[in-house]
Amino acid sequence: MKKPVYLDYAATTPVDPAVAADMMNFLTLDGVFGNPASRTHVYGWQAEAAVENARRQVAELIHADPREIVWTSGATESDNLAIKGVIGQRKKGGQAKAHIVTSVIEHKAVVDTCKWLEQGGVEVTWLRPDREGRIAPEVVAESLRDETAMVSLMMVNNELGCVTDIAAIGALLRQRGVLFHVDAAQAAGKLPVDVSALNVDLLSLSAHKVYGPKGVGALYVRRSPDVLVEAQMHGGGHERGMRSGTLPTHQMVGMGKAFEVARESLDAEPARLEELRDLFLSGLEGLEGVHFNGSREHRVPGIVNLSFEGVEAESLMLGLRHLAVSSGSACASATVEPSFVLRGIGVSDELAHRALRFSFGRFTSAEEIEFVCSQIVDVVTRLRAVR
Repeated sequence: MKKPVYLDYAATTPVDPAVAADMMNFLTLDGVFGNPASRTHVYGWQAEAAVENARRQVAELIHADPREIVWTSGATESDNLAIKGVIGQRKKGGQAKAHIVTSVIEHKAVVDTCKWLEQGGVEVTWLRPDREGRIAPEVVAESLRDETAMVSLMMVNNELGCVTDIAAIGALLRQRGVLFHVDAAQAAGKLPVDVSALNVDLLSLSAHKVYGPKGVGALYVRRSPDVLVEAQMHGGGHERGMRSGTLPTHQMVGMGKAFEVARESLDAEPARLEELRDLFLSGLEGLEGVHFNGSREHRVPGIVNLSFEGVEAESLMLGLRHLAVSSGSACASATVEPSFVLRGIGVSDELAHRALRFSFGRFTSAEEIEFVCSQIVDVVTRLRAVR
């Protein structure tokens, strides 16, 4: 049976063959399988060297110092460590009041973490984006208080692909002395990320969004006395005391290689995806009642969110059996509620229920896009005819 055309790269990416090949050298007896924390023999030394090389590769993509990279199990853990860690450290320092600023369209890893902290007495201001899904710097500025501990915002929205002006927000927060956490899981490898230029203090990364393996990520923690993070996992005091646990060498190697490939492809890949995006949208021009959700100008090229009048998203996905797409974020796909992100930018429940996210990437071809467009036109036309 022929596999469906994969257009859900925002949910996860396939591991690049070069990444998988490197990882295979760190699993078995004839490879480097030791514990990176074993300092008494060559097996441990080799594993530690591989982990540190991968740390450097991750740091280079975001223009950070390798010592500022803390390994985690993924962006969800990175988000939790950043937000809970800053608040925990603040309370440990005797500062009873804590205030967080975030938005209503963040990833669930941020939204649910902030809601959990609210239950414990932390005050949270929930910003609303504009109609394009972007958070304006002036809106952030208006939300700040004397007790604001941090602001947490995503760089690229995972459902819409829109890009918030992180640099402008970072500049005003650095001036005000407020810590800035950015979820960059959907940004890394898609557009340039320079943590110094962005004035970011903490930044979450994920390997499996950048053609690396699942189950590994990183948190950038700026080396500064002002940026203190309380550990959420305790054990051997790994990762400068911020994240205990034996490091899975093969996962780190995979993430490092994936980020190295992404850095080398940072000019060519977005340009190719832009061409595919134009081809995709032009292929649907003859279809009436199609609504574009998000920003047409400030966005990454590989994510397109569309609502189709008169067609429920679930019915459309069933009809598009030769395509793999989603009706929103993979982390919330089990719910029948309309996307909270689309609601957050003012899309009606009716159109939110009719929205699909199409995301393409490194292994998507122009031929596949043409096939996808023909399938969408055929299925939407047929479903509208039988209403």
